[in-house]
Amino acid sequence: MARYTGPIQKKLRSLGLETYGAYGSRSEKRANQGFTARRRRVSAYGLQLKEKQKAKFIYGILERQFRNYYDKALIQDGITGDNLIILLEKRLDNLLYRSGMFLSRKQSRQAVNHGHFIVNGKKVDIPSFQINQGDLVEWTERGKKTALFEIAQSNCKSIASPHWIDLDQSNMVTKVLTDPTAEDGEPEIDTTQIVELYSK
Repeated sequence: MARYTGPIQKKLRSLGLETYGAYGSRSEKRANQGFTARRRRVSAYGLQLKEKQKAKFIYGILERQFRNYYDKALIQDGITGDNLIILLEKRLDNLLYRSGMFLSRKQSRQAVNHGHFIVNGKKVDIPSFQINQGDLVEWTERGKKTALFEIAQSNCKSIASPHWIDLDQSNMVTKVLTDPTAEDGEPEIDTTQIVELYSK
């Protein structure tokens, strides 16, 4: 199954993400227009399914890959829901988005797919690549000649990186200072609902 390519605002409304930027982009929250449509009562299963769809949409991943993340989170020590968010946050495309270089995960994923990054000296073109504490992510020489590099240079001047990421703006080198925590994930996602869904 391919990624969602339909009307973005319609998808955001269906997931309860009206104030969230398209494709998980950074944007100002839109003011409520003063009209709230009457919604049907949603079952427990419906709520659980919605949270899973929300997480998949925000991080831009498909069902099989999302289930693989859940299975990995399940066998790790700690809280499964927290482990799931940490695995999603440790994706390379998410790291680049969090660093402030890109306005959306879709944009950072495109840059990775095009082979514009080196991780610890090795070229990586897999958006789901898992980063770890101490990793260094650099642009390739070819990547530095693209429009995406210019966009990244401009974006990072106005967007601060979170505590677990250090971006050297002069060299455009990103360092993972520490592993992210569950609190560093998206607050819109209720992982308890996702865990309950997969536990059935």
